[in-house]
Amino acid sequence: MDRNISSFNSTSIPPQLPLNTTAPINATVKPFSVFDGCDHQVEAILFDLILQCVNVFLGIPANLLVIAILIHNRKEPSTSDIFLGCLAFMDIYFGIMTPISFLNLYVWQSKSVWSSIKFSYGVKDTSGPLFLSCICLDRFVAVLFPIAFGQLRHYKYRVSLTVLVFCLTFAYSAAKTVGGLPNFEKVFTGEVLSTFTWMVFCNLSIMWALKKSRGAGKDEMHPMKKRAFKMVLSILCIIIFNYLPPVALFPFEDHYAPDVFRCYVQPVGFAFLNISSTIQPLVYLSRLEKVPFLPDACIKKFSLCDSGENKNLHIHKTLRH
Repeated sequence: MDRNISSFNSTSIPPQLPLNTTAPINATVKPFSVFDGCDHQVEAILFDLILQCVNVFLGIPANLLVIAILIHNRKEPSTSDIFLGCLAFMDIYFGIMTPISFLNLYVWQSKSVWSSIKFSYGVKDTSGPLFLSCICLDRFVAVLFPIAFGQLRHYKYRVSLTVLVFCLTFAYSAAKTVGGLPNFEKVFTGEVLSTFTWMVFCNLSIMWALKKSRGAGKDEMHPMKKRAFKMVLSILCIIIFNYLPPVALFPFEDHYAPDVFRCYVQPVGFAFLNISSTIQPLVYLSRLEKVPFLPDACIKKFSLCDSGENKNLHIHKTLRH
C-alpha cells in the first residue's frame, strides 16, 4: 500500500515512467501526477499535508527535546529509554523529509530523491508501531511479571530487540521503495492490526492489574498507582486516536472504489498515523515534573496536562520499576 506522497500539487512535472513500471519503453506513458490520479479529489490529501507540516514545526523540536532529556537522564535511565530514543530519532527523520519533498516536487524533480521519500514513509509505517509495541511490552512485563522483569533488566535484551526492529523497518522500507511487489499493501495492514491489538491488550492489562492491586480492606487505589492508572489510560487514548483510523479503514480496501480508497480513505488513515510524530513526544514531555533546558513558565504554558497533575514523574518511576 504505497503512501500518498501525492500530498502536494504540481502541474509542471514532465511525463516519466513510474518507478515500478514494467511497460515497454515504446508504450504510451501516462504523465506523472503527484496527486496519483486524485487531481480533482484533493481534500483528504491536503489534510494529510497539514498534519505533516505540524510535524515539521512542532514535532521535530519536541522529539529533539525528548532525545536531549534522555541523554541528560542517562545516569538514571528507564528500561524503555532506548525505545523512546529510537522512536524520537525516526520521527525526526520523517519530519525532515517533508521539506525535502517540497523541494523535490518544485525544484529537483529527481527520481532518486522520490525513492528516498518513499523509503521515509516505509520507516514511519514500521518503526512507530514496532517501537511503541516494545515500550508496551516493557511496561507489561514490569507490572504483571515483576520477578521476570527483574531478571530481564539488562540492556542487552532491549538492544537485541531494537536491532530486530531496525532490521524489520529497513526491510519493509526497501521493499516499499522498490515497489511492484504483489499484495505488498497487505503487509502494512497486517502489521498495524497486530501491533494495535498488542498495544491495546498490554495497556488494558496494566490498567486492570493496577486497579486490582489495592490494599486489603481498602476501597481506594493507592495515590501513586492511581496516577499510574491515569497515565496508562492517557497513553491508551493516544494509541487509539493514532492507530484506530487505519485499523478500521484499511482492512476493508476491497469494499471501496479504487479512487475513493486512494484519494480519501488512504490519506486520512495515514494522516492520523503521521501526526503521532508530534503527539507522542508531547505526551512524554507532559508527564515530566520538570523539563530540563526550558524555564518553568514555558512548561506551564505549553504543558498538555493541567497544573494539578504536575507530579507525574512519580508515575514514570512507578512503571520503571
